[in-house]
Amino acid sequence: MEHTHLDRLGSTLKTARKAKGLTREQLAEIINITPRYLMSIENENKKPSYDVLFRLIRELGISADTIFYPEKQQADTKVEYLIRLLYLCNERELKIATATVQALVDNKQ
Repeated sequence: MEHTHLDRLGSTLKTARKAKGLTREQLAEIINITPRYLMSIENENKKPSYDVLFRLIRELGISADTIFYPEKQQADTKVEYLIRLLYLCNERELKIATATVQALVDNKQ
């Protein structure tokens, strides 16, 4: 039996949740599912509905490619993660982020 890429979904989600410092209970509450349902997705290979998957991907800042094309994993995941975070910022926060990154780059010279 061939394993689909979605078989890795649970471990991908669990890793992203832990990287964000969220407990299973916190994440479940944020995306409005039960902790038990989240545990079954993470540990028991339960496939979430599209709606739940969408909310998980958005809340955890996971690239959809990470889920659907895991074989295309790139070394640039830290840059991609930063870019995804930037999409969540408002105008004021983007100005602060831009100034911060510009200062980091300027200090290298």
